[in-house]
Amino acid sequence: MSVSLKLATSLDGRIATATGESRWITGDQSRQQVHRLRAEHDAVVVGVETALADDPELTVRMPDFNGPQPARVVLDSRQRLADGCKLIATARDIPTYLISTTTPQARLVDAGVRVLQVHAVGDERPELHDVVRALAAEGLTRLFIEGGGQVAASFLRCGLVDQLEWFRAPIIIGGEGRPGIGALAIQALSDAPKLKRVDLQLLGPDVWERYERI
Repeated sequence: MSVSLKLATSLDGRIATATGESRWITGDQSRQQVHRLRAEHDAVVVGVETALADDPELTVRMPDFNGPQPARVVLDSRQRLADGCKLIATARDIPTYLISTTTPQARLVDAGVRVLQVHAVGDERPELHDVVRALAAEGLTRLFIEGGGQVAASFLRCGLVDQLEWFRAPIIIGGEGRPGIGALAIQALSDAPKLKRVDLQLLGPDVWERYERI
């Protein structure tokens, strides 16, 4: 199992303004590289808040891409994903999974969404080790985590992030903006996740930094 976390942020680590505006923080070259990274993974994973706010397709969109699309995975404890959204509308064409802590809803199953029920932790969020095992059982062993901030923090807290792909744009949003990584509840520096940078590239005005877990 390999888990990569992608962040696309301002210099101060924000993924959106306080009002939720996020398109687009990073530039065209960064977004093109994200599509290349998606193509290298089995599944793209987001939280339900991202799915509801952005109505994404989570597909690989490149002129020269002919391979199968990665599966789309939504972490959605209460199965709030809306009827008519792009993920549900295309679920019969592209493998689409919803990770829930409750019994699968017929409306999702009938639309072609595969609902995987896992154990809950805390405030009924999916237990991520259980999530990873459930996806591995489906043959999805290379996961690309795309957000949002709470999902990123949850995977980091659980020690599940193997690689970090960080795209940073030369803008500053400020403290009221939405963070790329949510609260980690770290009390001591020794408890902070440790990474090593393995590559750095300029993509137009942006910086793409690649990290691996130590």
